[in-house]
Amino acid sequence: MTAPTPARLQLDGHCLIVLERTLLAAAPNEGCALLMGERQGSRLLLRAIWPCRNSWQPAEERPQRFRIDPREQLLAQRWGRSRGLLVIGAAHSHPSSEAVPSATDRQLCVGPTLMLIRSGLHHGLPALRAWWIPENEWGDEPSAPPAQLPIELLPEAPRSGRLGE
Repeated sequence: MTAPTPARLQLDGHCLIVLERTLLAAAPNEGCALLMGERQGSRLLLRAIWPCRNSWQPAEERPQRFRIDPREQLLAQRWGRSRGLLVIGAAHSHPSSEAVPSATDRQLCVGPTLMLIRSGLHHGLPALRAWWIPENEWGDEPSAPPAQLPIELLPEAPRSGRLGE
């Protein structure tokens, strides 16, 4: 069964700061992170950021490509489960292009999932954009285009001092 497209993504300022710093720290390479949260009805709620190292090979292609080590995902899933969170998607940066999923992003993505992209360009377009990537067979051309989700910034909540929380 295919997961329905969420209506919006909600996150607070703390998650936004951790996400921005994680993605920009990798420049000029693409930065990447896993997104921890939950689905509440028709919205996705981002609760924590799991920073990852870009492990794309060959390393010379990292300014245009990223790869998250599967072991990172397993660790994030285990950490999230212990806190009632799921890996709801991944984030990465496009240091020299718009915050729109590339053909490679979509082909290598296993949907349904959330994809956040942070652009390094500064010419009036939103720097951070959220996309819902529909279900597809891994490695096949995506059957449906991604849906852009509105991003809603939530008021700050008290923090416990843990990773991205």
